[in-house]
Amino acid sequence: MGRLNAAARAVLGEAAVRCAPMNGGDLSDVVLITLASGQRAVAKTGPFVAREARMLQTIRDAGAPAPAVLGLHGDILLLEALDEMAPTSAGWAALGRGLRQLHATTGASYGWAEDYGFGSVPVINTPTPDWPGFWAKRRLLVFGDRLPADLARRVEALAARLPELLPHAPQPALLHGDLWTGNALFSGDTAFLIDPACYFGDPEVDLAMLELFGNPSPAFADAYGPLAPGANARRPIYQLWPALVHFSLFGAGYRGLVERCLVAAGA
Repeated sequence: MGRLNAAARAVLGEAAVRCAPMNGGDLSDVVLITLASGQRAVAKTGPFVAREARMLQTIRDAGAPAPAVLGLHGDILLLEALDEMAPTSAGWAALGRGLRQLHATTGASYGWAEDYGFGSVPVINTPTPDWPGFWAKRRLLVFGDRLPADLARRVEALAARLPELLPHAPQPALLHGDLWTGNALFSGDTAFLIDPACYFGDPEVDLAMLELFGNPSPAFADAYGPLAPGANARRPIYQLWPALVHFSLFGAGYRGLVERCLVAAGA
């Protein structure tokens, strides 16, 4: 409580009188604080909170919904507190529109100015000139000895085939980068993007992950709009990376998911 109080005083000018842990927090600590005035804020502690603050501001600058960054104090990020509700059809449609707006912001290359990380798994964002090269070198081939030898061989074989399986130069869209359903916060008929891991890449990456760990309402797809031909065939290639992240972080219980993605991708 002492560190949170110091952050609240430094950023918001008053003390925190209550704090309560929030859902999530697998890779960082997230707490809802209430100030003496009754104002609420979300306090997030972790090694990359300054980078997350910059990503959230980039998302908002793109015109997509995300919680406001209230300020930073050391390794504590203070964010706007939002009232979370069960998703409605209108909320799913809002997520589709918001994600389409996010993806309308484009960059000059694939990657991001800073690296990131999920726990012990590095997220390397050094730009590359072509998209298959980025997905191979910066995503699929970063796990090294974290994988059993048989899985590593299959991942390497798939990575070698990416130039024939992925588009060479899709428009580098601004991605959320970690868009499972838990990172879409529904509040009324609005959906906010939270916990980003932004970089520029193929927009199908965000859509693939959203479907890997959830079942978006048809209203989402209707609002987002049509996909490029061949998206269904590329989906398991893009889903393989978050499957490998989960395998690396949480263990063999995710091996089946990795293998399903490999089989679906033809590896």
